[in-house]
Amino acid sequence: MSFLDLLKNNILLSDGATGTFLQSKGLEPGGCPELMNVEKEEAVIEMADRYFKSGSDFVLTNTFGGSPFMLKKYGYEDKVEEFNKKGAMIAKSVCPDGKFVFGSIGPTGEFIEPLGAVTEKEMSYGFERQINGLLEGGVDGIIFETQMAIEELVLGIKTAKKITNLPIIGSMVFDKGPRGFFTMMGVSPKKAADDIYNAGGDVIATNCGNGSEIMVDLAYELKQSSKLPVMVQSNAGIPKIKNKKVIYDETPEFMIKNYQKFIDIGISIVGGCCGTTFDHIEAFRNLINENK
Repeated sequence: MSFLDLLKNNILLSDGATGTFLQSKGLEPGGCPELMNVEKEEAVIEMADRYFKSGSDFVLTNTFGGSPFMLKKYGYEDKVEEFNKKGAMIAKSVCPDGKFVFGSIGPTGEFIEPLGAVTEKEMSYGFERQINGLLEGGVDGIIFETQMAIEELVLGIKTAKKITNLPIIGSMVFDKGPRGFFTMMGVSPKKAADDIYNAGGDVIATNCGNGSEIMVDLAYELKQSSKLPVMVQSNAGIPKIKNKKVIYDETPEFMIKNYQKFIDIGISIVGGCCGTTFDHIEAFRNLINENK
């Protein structure tokens, strides 16, 4: 059964944090995570495999910063296709039957003219290179995640839709202020929902930026605003510094109370973002199973 068909009658579960796991396997602060697809393949394989074994219906590739704009900072601009293809192949190599792999595309770190120096054509070509690498590696869908600027996200979705018929997820980061939820660039959940739908996206999502309590209010607002299925990936709380280490203090037990609310609201896909572990994903899997 296809991913979108499954989504019609099931709550699906994605994976958890990538960065915190890769750091435990030797990724240095400020290092290039995508380089690990080539140099520390076994660590990336372990991550995908353990998320599948913890109950994920789909996992994301280790390609969040795999755009030419981001890889250029490390001197790997010519490795876009290679790193993305390898990231997809690694996750697919441990993907069980009936499960899926989505190619992760994070922010480019650039702004489209006139706000920034990059033209639409240049940014679209960057997306094409990354998407083609992911497709060669065998992904089952694409997710644009942790996005702030709706212009970039819409361009990414439209570029992807020209290349592939696979499902596309558009995910933005919202913060709660005195006037409600907005991205850093001033995009409301309603505008995000409308623009992602009009661009041809298949799922609207939010990830990162918040702990699970605040995400409940955001999930409700997205659900009310959206014509598409909604996906929510919460952080395990807001990061805190303890003994010079960044920690996330929301336990699986704490988070599942709020994840039950996501299910009650009618959220179609749940998962974890920063600080969530295999234990969190296993707890979310059990919760979904209890709600069947």
